[in-house]
Amino acid sequence: MSLLPVHIVAGITAIISGFIAAFALKGADLHRKTGTVFVYAMLILAFTGATMAFIKHQTGNLIGASIAFYLVTTGLLTVRPRDKVARSLDIASLLIGTTLGILCFKVAIDGVNSPSGTVGGIPPGMIFFFGTAALLGAAGDMRVLLTGGLQGAHRIARHLWRMCFALFVASGSFFLGQAKVFPKPIRILPLLAIPALLPLVLLIYWLARVLFTKWYRRRAVSFKRAPVGSTA
Repeated sequence: MSLLPVHIVAGITAIISGFIAAFALKGADLHRKTGTVFVYAMLILAFTGATMAFIKHQTGNLIGASIAFYLVTTGLLTVRPRDKVARSLDIASLLIGTTLGILCFKVAIDGVNSPSGTVGGIPPGMIFFFGTAALLGAAGDMRVLLTGGLQGAHRIARHLWRMCFALFVASGSFFLGQAKVFPKPIRILPLLAIPALLPLVLLIYWLARVLFTKWYRRRAVSFKRAPVGSTA
């Protein structure tokens, strides 16, 4: 059975639900429900994407799928109640994030020195960018490991930036990586770049709003009321 149809459906579902969750009121039912759909869709998207990339020896796509899986998983764990296995998961997250970051830099350097100057058609700069995100994620994992878990605004910020970056992986892969599937009248790079890069804009916006304004204080009650296991 081909994984491509499942991959496509999961990708479209992830992009739609991800953007709804990003714009929805944080802590409200719509955000939690669409956020849950986004998580499951992204996990399926990442798994099928990584599997197909491995079979086809597409290193760049394999890296992108792996980082998306890592960020979505750790972003979800951030808002889950901590239990007796939390420390083990923190250690695993740190090791995975660090490994992905180092791998990205190695692959990107190899791509720069390759005859094509790319990583399977992907600019090395993008792989460096992914590697930086993975290492930042690993640094955050180290912080959680040392502190025993984040609380308050920093916990929500960690969740939001990881989910937004994962959404960027999905939207960028679709709107720019698959630009050929769009009709010629709208197959315009600047136009397709808007939805592709919008998650990064949302990432910066939410980090600034959560960490540098009083937004979290006003929304704290909603987060506390969120049901156990929900994506706040």
